[in-house]
Amino acid sequence: MNFDESTSSTFDVPLDGGAPLGPPPADRPNGSGVESPLESWRDDDDVLMRPPRAVRPRPVPREPTDLDIAELYFNRELSWLDFNWRVLQQAVDRRTPLLERVRFLAITQSNLDEFVRKRVGGLKRQLEAGVRTLSPDGRTPAEQLDLIRASIREMQGAMTRTWTEHLLPALEGHGVVVRRHQDLDGADKERLRTHFLDHIYPVLTPLAVDPGHPFPFISNQSLSLAIVLQHPERDGVQFARVKVPLNWGRWIELDRPGHLLPVEELVARHVDELFKGTSILSVHPFRVTRNADLRREEEEAEDLLELISEELRERRFAPVVRLEVDSGMPKPVIELLKEELNLGDEDVYRVDGFIDFTDLDHIADLDRPALRFAPWEPVVPPDLAIGPEEPGRNIFSVLAERDVLVYHPYESFRGSVQRFVEDAADDPQVLAIKLTLYRTSQNSPIVQALIRAADAGKQVAVLVEVTARFDEANNIGWGQMLERAGVHVTYGLVGLKTHTKVTLVVREEGDGIRLYSHVGTGNYHATTARLYSDLGLLTADRDIGLDLVRLFHYLTGHAPEQRYRALVVAPRDMRSTFEELIAREITLHLQQGGGRIILKMNAIDDIGMIQALYRASQAGVQVDLIVRGHTRLRPGVPGVSDNIRVVSIIGRFLEHDRVFYFRNGGEPDVLIGSADWRRRNLEERVEAVVRITDPTLKERLKGILELALDDNRLAWDLQPDGHYTLRMPPEGGPVRDFHRSLMREAMARRAPLPIGSPAGPRDPGRSVPE
Repeated sequence: MNFDESTSSTFDVPLDGGAPLGPPPADRPNGSGVESPLESWRDDDDVLMRPPRAVRPRPVPREPTDLDIAELYFNRELSWLDFNWRVLQQAVDRRTPLLERVRFLAITQSNLDEFVRKRVGGLKRQLEAGVRTLSPDGRTPAEQLDLIRASIREMQGAMTRTWTEHLLPALEGHGVVVRRHQDLDGADKERLRTHFLDHIYPVLTPLAVDPGHPFPFISNQSLSLAIVLQHPERDGVQFARVKVPLNWGRWIELDRPGHLLPVEELVARHVDELFKGTSILSVHPFRVTRNADLRREEEEAEDLLELISEELRERRFAPVVRLEVDSGMPKPVIELLKEELNLGDEDVYRVDGFIDFTDLDHIADLDRPALRFAPWEPVVPPDLAIGPEEPGRNIFSVLAERDVLVYHPYESFRGSVQRFVEDAADDPQVLAIKLTLYRTSQNSPIVQALIRAADAGKQVAVLVEVTARFDEANNIGWGQMLERAGVHVTYGLVGLKTHTKVTLVVREEGDGIRLYSHVGTGNYHATTARLYSDLGLLTADRDIGLDLVRLFHYLTGHAPEQRYRALVVAPRDMRSTFEELIAREITLHLQQGGGRIILKMNAIDDIGMIQALYRASQAGVQVDLIVRGHTRLRPGVPGVSDNIRVVSIIGRFLEHDRVFYFRNGGEPDVLIGSADWRRRNLEERVEAVVRITDPTLKERLKGILELALDDNRLAWDLQPDGHYTLRMPPEGGPVRDFHRSLMREAMARRAPLPIGSPAGPRDPGRSVPE
């Protein structure tokens, strides 16, 4: 496709034969059109005290009596963006080790990409379908999209400034230098040219657009170069696209240690090798993001596995919902991309500099221990540290005596939950293992143990959730592998996502059959268990075991009419149970005083549960919410939520556990499990939470919650106007870091090894936390 020749003079001709891929000239306007919020960050320690909010909430009428009014709720999508601002703050905070700050920037980008795919994609689909339903905060899909796009542009500008103004100079000070091709000396350029011709040139596929060559397919989140070239014997100019090859990663290591060059710089510099006989007028990087919110007609599907496989194929070709372009890209090129990708101006995001910070993980992984968090190795829970002097004891004999609560990553996943499944696979007295698999790791030791159990003739049943977002292909692969080993595999329930994390072990013992159970808050994923905070209960409680028997009958036999005694299961009775617990707390508070509810979750956006908490606050119950991510609940509104406070903890580990504490007149009810208080968890997923009955374990869980609420290093307080304020320790005063406190507590709780004995195979080692 040719441009009108008169437009060719508007193109930026690259200097040094390469593309303008680095920071823009000082006089180039910010592509987002919005001043970066980094301007407002505090100079000392670069701590953002009042991060930008996605939107200012509407003022609440004085003494509201109707809990349905829109002013009482934050917008869910904008609240999520506020969460990502808190993640980005970690990349700026100089109290965090430098390479970890780089990783937080990569996480911010990854979070934002997923948000655009799911939430922007979903709202665009609603808009195209003519949906006019208002969100609880009173906004249409179109209004939400407008606000989201403005906030994304602001965030994109802040991410770029974080990289160019904070991280790049700091990295350079430690000998890690990201180079521009145009700044290299002649010898380096010649070596790189040889590298390009030998390794990169053969895999490149230049795709020109003309009447005989249609516009190429552009895969989701791939990095591309938009090239404008001119043939000497033809009028006008021509567009071509080259996909940047990331077969060997994004970064080329130069001869000088610590010096790196982005691969797109090298490709752009030598793109003329691909178009011999033409003149290269401009080269600019761009990236597209495709919709991941596709409509799924499960009720009409005859085969859920085939439906998900088809959805994965469709997702590759889903509509584009975001186009990121270098801010110097010529307007005609942008117009062509918009036309071919069916986008409007509002879908185009101009980036001043580096596109796609997810690839910074390579830099964050550099072997520079002084620039990273001090090593932490989870400790084996003391109850499960069985020494060689106890040959007759095993994990089952421990659980037959008492319940064990494990807390990852402070306590070892390998030494507790993984061991539970592996020992069950190898124990000749175990007859059956049943497990739900939502996400797991590559080369999963859990999957290998299940295969080993099936090979040994045990009955093994696994519910593999093939609708787990972005893990569908992996889970289909795991399911097929398990099936080939003789495992009974069920691929989820039609219309419901199975999100619960449970394992049941059936063991034959001298006095009959005994049931052993694990009910957790996190996935059976050995890698994320070192990064995510998750709780799990290991128990031989018969009621819990029988409830899991019933739950698996429901999951594998589609028998919905089950009754549970110890578990609370969604969608059957979770909402009503939590509503009853809140109502009982209100009643007891009005009778005795001292009512208190503490909830720790990833997110809370269910209006019914929020209104129940509003009613508790109105009755005088103190409600403390520890919510890492988004919330629609608006705290501190006089007469409605003035007894509610919301704290978000962002730090070294990702807060993922769910704990529900109700004071209950002095005899606390404490539950843990897989569900947040979101409508999808309460109504559209199979979830399970379990009551903790051991008084010692209940007290331990309350202590964890109190530590979180007492933090003054990682905690952010949500204000009534929507601002999150980062807590700061008093000058010269104690620093109460939730994660470090829990590491120290784990070290204090660990079981001592016999003098002179090495760490056993179940103990991955111990390091003192920083």
